[in-house]
Amino acid sequence: MRYEGNIYRPPPEADAYILQCTIGCSYNKCTYCAMYKDVRYRERPFEEIKEDIRMARAAFGHQVEKVFLSDGDAISLPTETLLAILSELYASFPKLTHVSTYAGPQSTLDKTLDEFKQLRAAGLTMTYLGVESGSDDVLRAVRKGVSASEMLAAGKNIVESGIKLVAMVMIGLAGSGETSLMHARQTAQLINQMKPHLLGLLTTVPIEGTVLFRQVKNGDFTLLDPYEVLEEIKIILENLQQPDLKIDSTHGSNLLPMKGTLQELKPNVLGRIERALADKDSNLIAKAYLGRF
Repeated sequence: MRYEGNIYRPPPEADAYILQCTIGCSYNKCTYCAMYKDVRYRERPFEEIKEDIRMARAAFGHQVEKVFLSDGDAISLPTETLLAILSELYASFPKLTHVSTYAGPQSTLDKTLDEFKQLRAAGLTMTYLGVESGSDDVLRAVRKGVSASEMLAAGKNIVESGIKLVAMVMIGLAGSGETSLMHARQTAQLINQMKPHLLGLLTTVPIEGTVLFRQVKNGDFTLLDPYEVLEEIKIILENLQQPDLKIDSTHGSNLLPMKGTLQELKPNVLGRIERALADKDSNLIAKAYLGRF
């Protein structure tokens, strides 16, 4: 298989066949992101993509059950191209039941609800949307390129089409102080309106080479301490209202790994966080890093 640049994919897609449909990310201006900086964005010709599928079929036979369409924003491809790719995939792999992709908010807004319904009918089963925050101020500061209302519209189009939406948000993206609490509350409010299939929590980690890394180094952005991280998680959980919402914070960046529905997690996790915040005990925080407290 051919692949240009580094491979990025969500953790749940670790066992998927990764089909590169675009090179890089069509937007790629977010201050915190270090992905796709070594490639120039472009769409791959459909004939090349078909050839990759043929090579995958030759290599894996009919065993492929999951496919992830990469790179950072395959949803930016014309709908007719995506429909042709999905048709080729399902014709090539009889056991295929799951096709997913990252979805950038701008590219998502460029498609109509009807287009997403067509993609769902053709076999696109899941998209991963980097929501990051429900705060206009935070989205503007990190150069996300859309407002909170636009992010909501993008997410709702995916949900209403029947495609499962994984909404990813970032703890600590507003920095320390009052903006942190605002970010947490407004993010929970946005998720309540969006109603995704799954909420993925990540914690903001500055990566060398990014704008955010320089901001932290220059003292223009203050990262959260562990207690502030727990406080943001607490506020988000307190304000979420969808009992059956699946939550996954097992990403390696996170202080507190958890996985389950809001209804299952909320009482126990909130109690554990409140004890840690009340005691401010370094041993409790150390255990939190290991997910044991």
